[in-house]
Amino acid sequence: MTSSKVPALAARIERFPIAGSFTISRGAKTEAVTVVAEVSRAALTGRGECVPYSRYGETPEATLAAIQAMQEAVARGLTRQALQAAMPPGAARNALDCALIDLEAKAAGLRAWSLLDRPVPGERTTAYTISLGTPEAMAAATAKAAHRPLLKIKLGGDGDPERITAVREAAPESELIVDANEAWTEANLEHNLAACEAVGVTLVEQPLPAGKDDALARIKRPLVVCADESVHDRSSLASLRERYDAVNIKLDKTGGLTEALAMADAAQTLGFEIMIGCMVATSLSMAPAMLVTPQARFVDLDGPLLLAHDRDHGLRYDDSLVYPPDASLWG
Repeated sequence: MTSSKVPALAARIERFPIAGSFTISRGAKTEAVTVVAEVSRAALTGRGECVPYSRYGETPEATLAAIQAMQEAVARGLTRQALQAAMPPGAARNALDCALIDLEAKAAGLRAWSLLDRPVPGERTTAYTISLGTPEAMAAATAKAAHRPLLKIKLGGDGDPERITAVREAAPESELIVDANEAWTEANLEHNLAACEAVGVTLVEQPLPAGKDDALARIKRPLVVCADESVHDRSSLASLRERYDAVNIKLDKTGGLTEALAMADAAQTLGFEIMIGCMVATSLSMAPAMLVTPQARFVDLDGPLLLAHDRDHGLRYDDSLVYPPDASLWG
């Protein structure tokens, strides 16, 4: 921390091992690599965490450099509102936006939701993710989590009907949502959606690649289809109305909580259902996202549950219930 009244910005890369491995259609990883931004003024420090995502051309090193490049602007008193125009949406802006909100809340002696005039978040049921694998492996992993009320199933293309059938047999009582991570094709889209409908899946997330999802507007969708990679911030919402029924809001895509809240308001106005999602990260990433949960039909903030260990003062998880952050963590 600094005793100066001039704001100071620091940032660093942090790594957290994943419990086992996390596998989706684009590959597997064994650790969560995050970038943390800290803005200090007087005796106060605000923090924010982001996860650079290679799908969007982001790397930890480039994200760190982008945050560090804002040191002079922060020292001159960069505000959260000015930040929206000073940096493009993405992971780097997310970390800095959340750090500025945390600092602003501490300086005002308010919780972040009061500062931002948003509803007080309560405890919510979060999805718990089952990684992509063989039907047998996914069924075994699902059986261990079958007591959880909401499971998010990672699928990946060929053999997905068999995977989702095996998962449903292993968790007959859980609500299932599916994330195909852009791995389906126009040729297998309707077959895979029908297989999901047959076992009672509630929602399918991003079945087709972003930019190649026009087929969703030409078919009768038998269940809720949610945009993830096809949606980033408010500017991408209006064009999705014919193809999607819901949108997955992630702070690393929107570029922070400021835009995420505005996007949630706009999405509701356009009639979309809302999922609040996350990358695999610590509770410091999840904490700001909790402010979006009052507007969300689906909450997918299980990142810390997938880690071998979370950071200090992490969110409270009571099985699948996740609770708002303590001020010792964020906001």
